[in-house]
Amino acid sequence: MPELETCSGYKYLIESAYERETIKSMVRPAIAQVDTFKRYPETEKLELPRSWQLKEARIVPLLQNRRSKRTFDPKVIDLEDLAFMLWASQGITAKSGCYTFRTAPSGGALYPVETYLSIHRVKDVSPGLYHFDVENFCLDILTEHDVSDKVTAACLDQKFMAQSAVTVIWSAVIRRCMSKYGNRGMRYIFLDAGHVCQNLLIAAEATGNSACPVAAFYDDEINEILGINSNDETAIYTAAIGKKLSK
Repeated sequence: MPELETCSGYKYLIESAYERETIKSMVRPAIAQVDTFKRYPETEKLELPRSWQLKEARIVPLLQNRRSKRTFDPKVIDLEDLAFMLWASQGITAKSGCYTFRTAPSGGALYPVETYLSIHRVKDVSPGLYHFDVENFCLDILTEHDVSDKVTAACLDQKFMAQSAVTVIWSAVIRRCMSKYGNRGMRYIFLDAGHVCQNLLIAAEATGNSACPVAAFYDDEINEILGINSNDETAIYTAAIGKKLSK
């Protein structure tokens, strides 16, 4: 297998990165839009039952009510709720030999996605930057000063992110996946991130919180905040979390 920097999957990641200096001058491909739904108007239809709504009553409202929210109640989030969201997103559920299995699937059980947290308002937790230690189910304290303003600025200055109680930042340890799967591994990394994020969103809904996934950010700026070397590990996804507004 060629070294990482020469792989087409890695080149795609680098060439699709956002930079503050060039984002306004980027030339977007002129790709025509398509309809949201694919339809087969001439085919016979098989109606699907909705009786499962009664059998799966506990999860139905979580999926039904989940929305990407950009306004949050300024109240603090309980640490217990945050812990549940982290467990739901990537908690270890089983072990087999040298492999561990988690709440979210991962290609080859390699789990290339790492979780960082910019904590702003969590009960009994100092504002700062943390890393989720999945193996020991704890938070590594990286810095105990609030970095939420820096994270907001790095996420294209989207002001709603500054109102969140926590911003979760997911990175990819690229070699962890691509060393086995080569260029195809880049697809698996992004699929893994989607699985992890969706689990967190459902757990946020279950604990009375709201969340909004964000994929628009200046890559180098986020990586600098996290203190990671983008040649081996790079940010790929974020999500703002806050207490749900009362109706």
